[in-house]
Amino acid sequence: MKHLSIYVKALLVVCTLVGTTLSATAAKPKDDKGGTPKGYKLSLTIVGNQDSVMYLGNYYAGNTYAIDTAVRNKKGAFVFERKDRTLMPGLYFFTNPDHDYVEFMIYHETPNFTFTTREEGWAKYMTVKGSKENEYFFDFQRANREAYESIDEAQRTMDVKSDEYKAFYRNKIHELDSIKEKMIADHPKSLLALMMNATREPYVPSEDSTGRKLTDRERWNYYMDHYFDFMRLDDDAIVRTPDMIFHKRIMDYMDQNLKNATAEIVCEYVDKMIERSRPSKETFKYLVHTVTEKYLQSNIMSYDAVYVHLVKKYMETGDCFWMSPSVIDENVKRANTWDKLLIGKPAPPLIMKDDKGEIRSLYALKSRFTLLVFWSPTCGHCKTMIPELYQAYEKYKDQYDIQCYAILSEPDDATRPKWHNFIEQNGLNWINLDGGEANIDWHEVYDIVSTPQIYLLDRDKKILAKKMNAKSFESIIQVLGEDSHEMDDAKQQ
Repeated sequence: MKHLSIYVKALLVVCTLVGTTLSATAAKPKDDKGGTPKGYKLSLTIVGNQDSVMYLGNYYAGNTYAIDTAVRNKKGAFVFERKDRTLMPGLYFFTNPDHDYVEFMIYHETPNFTFTTREEGWAKYMTVKGSKENEYFFDFQRANREAYESIDEAQRTMDVKSDEYKAFYRNKIHELDSIKEKMIADHPKSLLALMMNATREPYVPSEDSTGRKLTDRERWNYYMDHYFDFMRLDDDAIVRTPDMIFHKRIMDYMDQNLKNATAEIVCEYVDKMIERSRPSKETFKYLVHTVTEKYLQSNIMSYDAVYVHLVKKYMETGDCFWMSPSVIDENVKRANTWDKLLIGKPAPPLIMKDDKGEIRSLYALKSRFTLLVFWSPTCGHCKTMIPELYQAYEKYKDQYDIQCYAILSEPDDATRPKWHNFIEQNGLNWINLDGGEANIDWHEVYDIVSTPQIYLLDRDKKILAKKMNAKSFESIIQVLGEDSHEMDDAKQQ
């Protein structure tokens, strides 16, 4: 028996809610007549088992969920039966309070299955009635298990460094590959074939059709274009598979393959991925939600543009059928705000009074660079970051011609005395703005929902960088400052 990697008991409190929520928009498995089966009945008998309760669970992206509970009946069977819920296509499992578990599939067949096994090996001795798909699924598992058991035995009885063992091991791995390939060939439309194919990597050629050696960039483009060749993103069942099969490959696609890519490249490739999933409501829903949320939360300053793109392409157009109008409106409003604050866009003009009561305009500053800072002395992060940022500002302000427009983000009577004290105690000798009266509602225009918020602007007040701290500001200003000097020198020559 194996042990499940989740604490199932903790999930049982919300199992009904979670199961209903995740299943709401999935495409239904088809019965033999092409219709949509209603309800399910799954009977499990484990000879020699002493458990009084058993749980039914499913995979969903990177997680597992308990969705139903059954108590042992008088015949010793655990019967999961519901007439008001449909089990969506995917990989499921039975598990007990000790987290022993065995997996099974729901795909093309109406889920009316009878499982029988023995306590000493749930998967090893499993038989099933009413499901051909699960028959060859268990046969496949047994064939794999036997091959691995023979490898384990050889490791105990042979010298693992010997040529004899190495030859034996190669033959067994070849046997395992053959078992897998035979399974795919014999049952190409099965869920098991779908899962095994999903983990296959595309072959990347080193030369084109004329024999010309491909550049690293061309090989990368080929790999990215063919990354999902073997994964059925257009099938609802792919979402309900273990982490290594679906969710991890999606995350690797973004976190590793698109790491450090420009926002334009990220938009291009996540669009390609999402568009492949359109025929599947379930996968499309998951990918749009997951990718949008990922780039909404990204700390990479230029990736705001990815979030804006995704909202405009999928939410604003009405493609997100699962979202309420209020949630869509909230995202569209945020995206429209962020669209005006992207790298390269001019910062919205600001005019307000400073700490001495004088009116100061952001666009009146004529320095090569401008730091635009929103902060409050009541913000824990600000108390640490603002003094550090000021030290970096002082270090480079003369060398690179920098001014700072620092705005109190909580301009109320309770905060102002703390603000004045903080400025005096930390010697913040830059332009300190009260923020209480301004030409615009800068909280909304700059989407100030948390602090500190830090922007670096150029001479024309175009946004060069944002989402910075003191350390990243120092790194960025060193690069941009030297580039600016070189450009000025070139103009003079």
